[in-house]
Amino acid sequence: MPQLRRSDTTRQPAAVRWLVMALCVVMLQPAELYAACRMPGMRQELRQEPQTPQEPQTQGQPAALPADSAAYLDADLLLLEPADTAKTVVEDENSPYLLKGKRRFDPSPTRAVWLSALFPGLGQIYNRRYWKLPIVVGGFMGLAYGTSWNNGQLRDYTQAYRDLTDNDPNTKSYMNFFPPTTSEDQLDKTWLTNTMRSRRDYYRRNRDLCIICLVGLYLLCMVDAYVDASLAHFDISEDVSMDVAPAVLPTPGGPTRPAFGMQWAFTF
Repeated sequence: MPQLRRSDTTRQPAAVRWLVMALCVVMLQPAELYAACRMPGMRQELRQEPQTPQEPQTQGQPAALPADSAAYLDADLLLLEPADTAKTVVEDENSPYLLKGKRRFDPSPTRAVWLSALFPGLGQIYNRRYWKLPIVVGGFMGLAYGTSWNNGQLRDYTQAYRDLTDNDPNTKSYMNFFPPTTSEDQLDKTWLTNTMRSRRDYYRRNRDLCIICLVGLYLLCMVDAYVDASLAHFDISEDVSMDVAPAVLPTPGGPTRPAFGMQWAFTF
């Protein structure tokens, strides 16, 4: 009867145990590890596939795979889809900013009026109508000078008229209007009195007109600032046209036959 070798009987159960343990370890591993083990071989297959001719690529732009190819992303191989370089900018109609980042000019009529009332010319500066500022300043300076000069003349002629009519020989301010060589006896007092009175009334009228013009210019600056700020919101379209076409016009109260004429249509 043949004898069994001791070494063969003890070695066979050990080999089976190691095989079962290896299978258990493989089954317990996650699927990601299995996919990672297959990835180098898959990348090699992708690289060996024939590629269709493509356009020359710029430096720094990743290569794109065919549409029916499979790709696995890892730290070594990262495939990115080229981004769209065209930017679409949508502007909100209610946004106060333009596409360039500048704030839209949107003046307030109320604020423009109050600034103009505070100091004439500030409303025009607020509305960005700088060319109007020299006109406003020049108008006020001219009217202020006219008021001051006419008031000075009025004061001198008023005092001279009082000296003529008070019968006081010591008050002779009216002689300042004549050369030093002129004698009082050579003057006609009646003519001189009428002249001083008419000159006094003339300069009083001019002074009052200058004051009225100052007030009018002050109010005009306020109105101009308000209207200018209000018209900033007015939509001025460039599509302004006129269409001329023949037309058949009815004749009310006349014969039944219509009249022929021209018809104008304005588009604005």
